[in-house]
Amino acid sequence: MIRAMFSAATGMIAQQTTIDTIANNMANVNTTGFKKSRVNFQDLLYETIKPPGGETASGNFIPEGIQIGHGVRPSSVAKLFTPGTLIQTGNELDLAIEGEGFFQVLLPDGSIAYTRDGSFRRSVNGELMTVDGYLMEPSITIPTDALQISISQGGVVSVLVPNSQTTTNVGTLDLVRFPNPSGLDARLGKNLLLETGASGSPVIDNPGLNGTGFVAQGFLENSNVQTVEEIINMVIAQRAYEANSKVIQAADEMLQLANNVRR
Repeated sequence: MIRAMFSAATGMIAQQTTIDTIANNMANVNTTGFKKSRVNFQDLLYETIKPPGGETASGNFIPEGIQIGHGVRPSSVAKLFTPGTLIQTGNELDLAIEGEGFFQVLLPDGSIAYTRDGSFRRSVNGELMTVDGYLMEPSITIPTDALQISISQGGVVSVLVPNSQTTTNVGTLDLVRFPNPSGLDARLGKNLLLETGASGSPVIDNPGLNGTGFVAQGFLENSNVQTVEEIINMVIAQRAYEANSKVIQAADEMLQLANNVRR
C-alpha cells in the first residue's frame, strides 16, 4: 500500500508536467512560428519478487514472474515541427517558410539563433532585423529609398529604387535545416532556437534546394497548436491526475483499516 502511494504520486507529478506543457501550448496559440510541445513518459524501475523465466523445483521455467513497478516519470518534452497555417498579411517584409527550414539571426554575442518567425523589419540603416533588433544572417540591407521590395520563393531579394525601371538584386536569404530539429534549445524564448549536440549541425542552403522549404513573401506562419486537441489532452491529463489521487486515497483507507485491526 505504501508502494501504491508513491507510485500514484509519481503519476500526479507526471500529469502536472503535462498540464504545464499544455498551458504553454495554449498560451502561444497565436505566436508566430511557434511549435507545440508534447510530453513523453517512461516507467520507473521494477521490484522483482519472482523473476520471469526462473527455474522451479521441478526443473521447469516460470512463464510469468512478479514485477511491481514504481511509477512513471517524464522522459522528454519534444517540440513537434508540423507546419502551421500561413496567414496573409500583405506586409512585404513578412516571410513564411513553406516546408522545412529556419531563418538565421545574429545574437549580440556573435552566435547564431534560428527561428520560424519571419516578421522582419528594417533598421535605420536598412538592414533586415527581427522585432527584437537581431540582424538577419547573412546580412541583407535594403536601400533607404527603395520603393518596392520583392522576395522570390528562392529567397532572392530585389528592390526597385527611384529613377530605375528594373529591380536590383541586394542579396539572397539562406535557410537552415537540422537532422533533429526537436533537439534545438528553446531556453532563450523570443521565438529563437539554439543549436545543440542533439540537434546536429546546421545544413545551410538556399530556399527550395535539397529539401529546404520555399519562402512566401507577405505571409506569416501561425502556431501549429490546435486548440481543440489541446483541450482534449487537458481533459485526459486532468482525469489521469484525478485517478492517481483516488489511488492514494484508496491506499490511505486500506492503511487506516489495517491500523484499526483489533486482536
